[in-house]
Amino acid sequence: MAKLPVLVADDDAVSRTVVAAMLRKGGYDVRLASDGEQAWTALQEDQRPPLAVIDWMMPGLDGPEVCRRLRTLDTPTPTYMILLTSRDASADIVAGLHAGADDYVTKPPNEDELLARVNVGARVVELQQALADRVLRLEEALSNVKQLQGLLPICSYCKRIRDDKNYWQQVESYISVRSAVQFSHSYCPDCFDHYVKPQIDELDRQLDENKG
Repeated sequence: MAKLPVLVADDDAVSRTVVAAMLRKGGYDVRLASDGEQAWTALQEDQRPPLAVIDWMMPGLDGPEVCRRLRTLDTPTPTYMILLTSRDASADIVAGLHAGADDYVTKPPNEDELLARVNVGARVVELQQALADRVLRLEEALSNVKQLQGLLPICSYCKRIRDDKNYWQQVESYISVRSAVQFSHSYCPDCFDHYVKPQIDELDRQLDENKG
């Protein structure tokens, strides 16, 4: 099974290396960024990591700003963002979460806690991807559903319908190729009296004549 890519963004080389080593030990495919600009660039790529551990304090773009920008992107599976911060005051934590972070880890990170929080993020990512795949399959199914709509050019006498290629088709054929409808033929009472009963009566008359 492929390792889940995780972006680690930290301007401190030592901290970045330590966090990366912890995540690699946990079985993750780690990608590195040395500042907020690099992180923001990596998170805009088509093959962007689905999960990121971002340092709060970085030159240029800080962690919360990266989160804010990322939340403006219209993506079916948003990146799960974990802020890495030495701030542990409630107001700071709330500010980070309001900026768009999904979770946080205090510095210096405890390996067990870091992996536990990243594992939670990985499960969320998997659920989001499964949901996105299901939505895509539903959209594809809906796009393949053929619907009857608009005006149908139908002959007043034989009741055939003219298709888009100017061919005239029986009603059954026209509807069958444009929907999942299947036809079960029978007779309405009026048609039975008008068409079917006279034929039955004629057959009975011929049988009587043959017997005679």
